[in-house]
Amino acid sequence: LRPHNLKNRNPNRNRNRNRNRNSGRSAKMLRLGSKRLLGLGFRETQSSPATQVLPRFYHERVVDHYNHPRNVGSFDKNDPTVGTGLVGAPACGDVMKLQIKVDETTGKITDACFKTFGCGSAIASSSVATEWVKGKQMEEVLTIKNTEIAKHLSLPPVKLHCSMLAEDAIKAAVKDYEAKRAKVGVTPEAAPVEKAADA
Repeated sequence: LRPHNLKNRNPNRNRNRNRNRNSGRSAKMLRLGSKRLLGLGFRETQSSPATQVLPRFYHERVVDHYNHPRNVGSFDKNDPTVGTGLVGAPACGDVMKLQIKVDETTGKITDACFKTFGCGSAIASSSVATEWVKGKQMEEVLTIKNTEIAKHLSLPPVKLHCSMLAEDAIKAAVKDYEAKRAKVGVTPEAAPVEKAADA
C-alpha cells in the first residue's frame, strides 16, 4: 500500500508554522511598542494613535513643545554673528544642534534656532532652550542650568540627559561665537571700547 500524503499527518509541522507566524506578529508589535515608548516616529498627524501615546508618558509641556516646536531651523554657520553648538549623547544617540544670532553692538542674542535628532524630551529641551536664550546677554545664558529646563518640563530621571544636552548646546554655541570674535580681533571686553572710540 502506498502511504497517503504524509504532509498532513505531521501535526508538529503545522504547529511550528503557526508558532512562527505568531512570533513574527509578536516581534512586530514589540518593535512598534518600543518605538512608541522611546518617542520615535511620533511626528505624524495629531489624530494618529502614535501621538496619543505621548500624554501618558510625558508632561503636557513636553507634548506641547514636541507637537509645536519653537524655532526649528538653521542659520549660516559661517555668519560671524552666529554661534553654533553641536552636541550628542552616545548612550542614547540623541544629537542636538543649537544656534544663536548675536547683535554685535549690544551683545544680546536676537534669535535662536535648533535641529535635534532624538526623543520627545530632547526635542522639547531644545525648543525651550531657544526660547530662553533669546533677548538675553551672553553671560546670562551661561547661567541656564539643565536642572531648570528639566524642572520646567517635569522630565523624569531617565530623561535628564536631554536637558543636559540643551545646557551643553547653549555653552557650545556661546563658545563658538566667541571664538569667531577672537579670530577677527574682537573680544566681548573690547567691543564697548570700540563703540566708545567711534562715538
